Amino acid sequence: MVMESIRKKFIYDEVKKALIMDFLEKELEHVWIANLFIQKSPIETRITIEMLDPKRLISRRSRKVQHIVNILKKDFGIENPKINIVEVKNPWLEPRIIAKRAAMNIERGMSVKSVLYRLMRQVMNSGAMGVEIIAAGKLGAKGAKARSMKVVSGFVPKAGDPARYVRHYHYAALTKPGIIGITVKIATKDLLELVKPELAKKEAEEVENAEEESQKGAEGQDSNKPGKEGKPVKGEKHEKEVRAA
Repeated sequence: MVMESIRKKFIYDEVKKALIMDFLEKELEHVWIANLFIQKSPIETRITIEMLDPKRLISRRSRKVQHIVNILKKDFGIENPKINIVEVKNPWLEPRIIAKRAAMNIERGMSVKSVLYRLMRQVMNSGAMGVEIIAAGKLGAKGAKARSMKVVSGFVPKAGDPARYVRHYHYAALTKPGIIGITVKIATKDLLELVKPELAKKEAEEVENAEEESQKGAEGQDSNKPGKEGKPVKGEKHEKEVRAA
């Protein structure tokens, strides 16, 4: 019974988090939310929102933020919520943002194939281990049959323990022929430590060596620049002339 109650609590928390995420996306349509983290404590409930452009929300005391806080208290039953807004570190590794970018470009009339391949290259260039993007629906002109298109690059596990390192999101693009479903799956570099720990260690050493070399190069450039130590002291030029004589 205890394990069942714990399991129900975890499911309830995840469902509640998903409902809060849907509410925030509707309230904050002008900013793209990447992640949502909820940390409970005896004093307060800290809600951290990772978004693409947090500068659009002027401050935590803005009317919009206060309205969100009031809704979280009344409708979701969260006691003393504190909202912390953070800018997402690498938006190209967030499947939620990638799916929305794909939907936005497809709704503008761009080719589905070109959109998927361009986003796939951007994700891989940003440091992902693997990416899979699927678009399903009426991809052609009006009256065309529904079909699906998939682009894959790198390694994206489907099952087993490595699959928990894959982040995914599903979004819908509204076009004139019909709705196009977009599914994005991104495998991060954390998966490399599980699959090939030796290769992950080698890459970490290469990154450390590159950082050390860049620091040495910066120190060398700073030493070559004329500073206070390189300026001649008064009387130094006169002493050199006397010695030469």
